[in-house]
Amino acid sequence: MAVYKDGEKKWRAVYRFTDWTGERKQTQKRGFNTKREAQAWEREQLRKVKSDVDMTFESFAELYREDVGARIKETTWETKNSIIDKKLIPYFGKKRMSDIKPKDIIAWQNKMMNYRDEHGKPYSPVYLKTLHNQLSTIFNHAVKFYGLSENPAAKAGNMGKAKNKEKSFGLKMNT
Repeated sequence: MAVYKDGEKKWRAVYRFTDWTGERKQTQKRGFNTKREAQAWEREQLRKVKSDVDMTFESFAELYREDVGARIKETTWETKNSIIDKKLIPYFGKKRMSDIKPKDIIAWQNKMMNYRDEHGKPYSPVYLKTLHNQLSTIFNHAVKFYGLSENPAAKAGNMGKAKNKEKSFGLKMNT
């Protein structure tokens, strides 16, 4: 593992690892403004390779995408990606998976339930449940395959509801 000065002002991180097939690999990333940033990126990549749940939520979300992406229908995957990118990573992205607690989940749920769009409308109860289910799915994946001790989203409990009420359009059927 090494961090080098790349030119006059930028830094690059280079690291070597053995993948799950036993093959030795090397990768790098360039363009860091500081040595500290390059070293932090390098440490995060090593955690990903070791499947350590001490990585950030954002990094784990990338692992989750790699693990699950090919197994799900394209339209379902687009919805999952959108929720991950727009609702989960902005809130949990920089937190370590092992540091996210049920109280953090409850704070996020409250933020989602209190959200209002430009017309003053909140998210629907079904959408709120979908958001929570996606977050819980990511944590379940971490518990099942990466050794996270518990799912904080399951402990926090769900929000929203499974189905909307049926809408009556007032149409009469002639029989």
